[in-house]
Amino acid sequence: MATEDEVRAASKTFYAALNRMLNGDAGALGDIWSRGAAVTTMHPIGGREVGWETVRATWEQVASQASAGRVQLNDQHIQVSGDMACEIGTEKGQFTLGGQPIAIEHRVTNVYRREAGTWKIVHHHTDISPAMIDAVSRLPK
Repeated sequence: MATEDEVRAASKTFYAALNRMLNGDAGALGDIWSRGAAVTTMHPIGGREVGWETVRATWEQVASQASAGRVQLNDQHIQVSGDMACEIGTEKGQFTLGGQPIAIEHRVTNVYRREAGTWKIVHHHTDISPAMIDAVSRLPK
């Protein structure tokens, strides 16, 4: 399999896990994410998370209040250099967060690293979503 195809397969795994998270189950994200202290996210709700435990906690927080979700990556573009790959595109979809319907439409950058022969995601960054920020602000603490 060509390297770009391997990254494309890892991306499909990530988005399948992201869709499960948008329906209340963040567990599958652990299968595609690197577990290192240097992994990072910059979610549509703002902020910056560093380290697998912190990243995992944000996915679990959203999953605990998410339902009826579906997101897909459009306009995918992948660049590979050695054991690192960068993917950009546009995420589109919808989900319900804390009872509020949310439309998803933002630009995204995902960075993957080959670890022991398997591509793992090490960074996920999206545009800010005012609708998601508002919905999160209304969630119980």
